[in-house]
Parts: sequence; C-alpha cells; structure tokens
Amino acid sequence: MHISDGVLPTTISLAAYAATALGAGLSLKRIRQEDLPKIAVVTSSFFVASLIHLPLGPTSVHLLMPGIVGALLGSAAFLSIAVGLFLQSILFQFGGLTALGANAIMMGLPALFCGFLFQAIRGTTLLRNTIAGALAGGLGILLAAALLAAFLYTSGEDFIGVAKLALAAHIPVILIEAAVSAFTVSFIFRVKPELLHSVLR
Repeated sequence: MHISDGVLPTTISLAAYAATALGAGLSLKRIRQEDLPKIAVVTSSFFVASLIHLPLGPTSVHLLMPGIVGALLGSAAFLSIAVGLFLQSILFQFGGLTALGANAIMMGLPALFCGFLFQAIRGTTLLRNTIAGALAGGLGILLAAALLAAFLYTSGEDFIGVAKLALAAHIPVILIEAAVSAFTVSFIFRVKPELLHSVLR
C-alpha cells in the first residue's frame, strides 16, 4: 500500500510532509526513555511484516499493521510507522521519499485512531482485549485503504480505477489483520499484559 514517487501532486506531497513532521514531533515529545525498547521491537515488526508484498494488477497488498502498532504504542505509533516507512524507502525503494509524508499519514493516522480506540474498549478480560484487538486490526486497514484511495483521487482520473482496485484488494487484508491482531493481543494478554498499556502520557 505504498504510494510511489511521482504519483501525487507536489502540493499534496508537501502538505503531507508538513503534517507528518507535526505528527512525528508530537509523538516524539510524548515518548519516555523506558518505552524505547518496546517501540523498537514494534517498529521492527512493522518494518518486516509490511515488506512481504502480493502483487495484484497495478497495485499490491501486504500486511500493514497500523491497528496493532497503535494498540501497542498509542501516541508513539505515528513516529514508529514513519521511521519504518523511511527505512523501507531508502533500503528497498518501497514507496518513495517524495511520497513518504503521504505514506506516513496514510498508515500513521489510522494507527493513532485505533490505538486510542483499543485502549477505550479493551476492558480487563481476555475476551474484551481479543475483540478490541480484532477491531483495531481490521479498522486500521479499512482507514488506511480509504486514505490511500483519497490520495490517489487527488492524482487525477487516471488513478481513480487504481484507487477502486486498491480498496477492493484490501478487503481480505482487513479480515487477515483482524485475526492476526486478535491473536497477538490475546497472546500478549496471557503472557505479559502490561505490554498492552500503550505509550501514553
């Protein structure tokens, strides 16, 4: 779900970069030193998981993980995703540096929203946490796909078809990420539930 260089209008790319800089700065301001190991592990997981692409016509699908990243990191999720996307861009040419701001917005905002949603509804039982994890995982993909379609729409009529295909292609990803996030949250809840208290202050 990476947007490549040259796809978005320059004004949209610049505006997305400005919004990303603001989001990353706010995330960085809220991070505590004791949270750094957790952030590093989650960022590494996001980096690796979203490297595996399945081509589908003019687009591709892969695990995105904004929901689970948000659930685990809360306000630090935006910075985590921005760093992961930056490394993917410079090391593997996924996305592109000019589109980095838009890609960070596309995955970072859903991560933040899902993180706050997860904390609001997860409760104290295994079942509640598992359901909250599934909702965060699935909703994160739905929101990211919607933002992708919105960004592509700004690129002109040539990309409207691609936007529709991208939305349809991510329907199975929504279900997969919901299941993966539910399993991850339920496992963490059983072995180390304190990790589900996100990086919030």
